[in-house]
Amino acid sequence: DRIQMRSLSGPKAKDKPADPIIVHPDVRRMLLTAKAYAEGGRALAMYCAVLLEKVHNHPDDKVRKDSDEMLSLLTPITKAFLTDNGYNAATQCQQVFGGHGYIKEWGMEQFVRDNRINMIYEGTNTVQSLDLLGRKILGNNGESLKKFGKQIAALVAEVKDDEAHADDMQEFIAPLAELGQKMTAFTTEIGMRAMQSANEVGAASPEYLRVAGHLVFGYFFARMAYISLQALSSGASSGDTHFYQGKLQTARFYFAKLMPE
Repeated sequence: DRIQMRSLSGPKAKDKPADPIIVHPDVRRMLLTAKAYAEGGRALAMYCAVLLEKVHNHPDDKVRKDSDEMLSLLTPITKAFLTDNGYNAATQCQQVFGGHGYIKEWGMEQFVRDNRINMIYEGTNTVQSLDLLGRKILGNNGESLKKFGKQIAALVAEVKDDEAHADDMQEFIAPLAELGQKMTAFTTEIGMRAMQSANEVGAASPEYLRVAGHLVFGYFFARMAYISLQALSSGASSGDTHFYQGKLQTARFYFAKLMPE
């Protein structure tokens, strides 16, 4: 509700001396960044919770073992990628407040300080990235990563066979498939370099985890977009329509503005 400047496309609140800041593209970008990181993080965290339930309670031994392997792969990503993104989101939201973001009464500066420790609490994020690349991926020759890649391939195949939604899903599926291919090449290159020097793993691991995090988020956002498109085409209720349209818009923002990192 704070007013500042006028919209670049013309005044929106003509009865006021300035427009609410929500009309400015960069404010919308900052808020959508926080929204996208939150929704992607929730999807990953919920997925890991389901895996954990299967590890402890599923009657099939193979399902328990497969779930444990996938959970082991995703745990360092969940710890480091989510906390990196959480701190990023907190500082973006502080920027939305402008100078008031530093004033205690609004509470934003407290959120920023509280978020900073999460990158250390969870085991120090660089250590998590070393665990991901050194142990969970290179340690088993990328077998766990290949299994996650099969989940992506299954989604790509499912969408390809869906004539009603295949075209609309291309904006999500194409970059996801491309990143999957890059991830394979990236992993192979680092593995070759690591044979010459173990420090190559240490030097590459933080950025490697960021790429892996975007691959995982891309998969979940593509799934959310697919479910939303299916729901909208089947005639969702008015309240649900707003929800699914919001999911689609957030997914589009994620793929266009955040995934290219």
